Amino acid sequence: MPRGAVRSSLGILSAGVAVVLASCRGEPVGDALPPVPDPEGFAGSFAGTSNGLVVAGGAHFPDRKPWDGGTKVWTDAVFYLDAPAGRWRRVGRLPRPLGYGVSAAWSGGVVCAGGSNAGGHFADVFRVTVSGEGSRVDPLPPLPITVANGCGAIVGHRLFVVGGQEAPASTEALATAFSLDLSSPDATWRREPPLPGPGRILATAAACGATLYVVGGASLAAGADGKAQRTYLADGYRFRPGAGWDRIADLPRPTVAAPSPAPADDRGFWLLGGDDGSHVNFDPPAAHPGFSPAVLRYDAAANTWTAAGTLPAPRVTVPVVRWADRWVIPGGEVRPGVRSPEVLSFRPPHGN
Repeated sequence: MPRGAVRSSLGILSAGVAVVLASCRGEPVGDALPPVPDPEGFAGSFAGTSNGLVVAGGAHFPDRKPWDGGTKVWTDAVFYLDAPAGRWRRVGRLPRPLGYGVSAAWSGGVVCAGGSNAGGHFADVFRVTVSGEGSRVDPLPPLPITVANGCGAIVGHRLFVVGGQEAPASTEALATAFSLDLSSPDATWRREPPLPGPGRILATAAACGATLYVVGGASLAAGADGKAQRTYLADGYRFRPGAGWDRIADLPRPTVAAPSPAPADDRGFWLLGGDDGSHVNFDPPAAHPGFSPAVLRYDAAANTWTAAGTLPAPRVTVPVVRWADRWVIPGGEVRPGVRSPEVLSFRPPHGN
């Protein structure tokens, strides 16, 4: 595939049908996955692989939508899909209802870090594994601080957690960066150099080879009412162990809460939609048109962003999981307050 933009489009079909990423020869390579077994679906779930696909935690509005006075409810459910053509099973529970943390697959399990529920933000870190008919949760060293709405990815054998929000009422976003050596049973969290630029929530991370990328997100500041107000960001940074952070080319547009960690290959990564801020405070909220469908390709060698198609069914506040020969986007937000149980999947172009 030529270096630079993916020249064919990325398309998503709705209702549990596949996301299709066409190869450079224009060949669609996708197939369907069954929806998560909840009528509403969840945003902010943890996800990864452990003898199959695992989706756990997250939150939704099961009774009424927020504009009708509905209350956000977090779940502790652990769902498991053993094969793309299989059926989801509920196989266990998290230590507590939890969502909006960082998750990644590692050594046969799903590592979950931080997160929130109705009671606040947490520093908990644990590993979920599935075998037989059930799941197991093993604790890992907790984060040095409570963190939710951050981003992260695994680079080599280190899990990175970057940015986020320390408490629900925080009016300043974090610029912190922590890493944990998952290959060492005695490891503790290491405080890395902070992210340059403003602290941010809901940024998107990506791991390309030995490099961590963090792009977009929103900074926070106290508004006239004392509550946190967001500023949508378009800047991006890369972290290379031993070399620290440096700034990369800005995004063509601000992007908040795009699926993370972004699907990547050894030449760059794809940014799948996200909230560009163009419909903030949309009224009436029930008619919100949804989030940006634009797909961007970042070329690491050229340090450039290029348009790479559109998403007919964009989702935000949702993880991305590499499962066998495909990437999977399980659930997420269709628009503010509205979740989806659809599980979208696509395969990378040939040769990646």
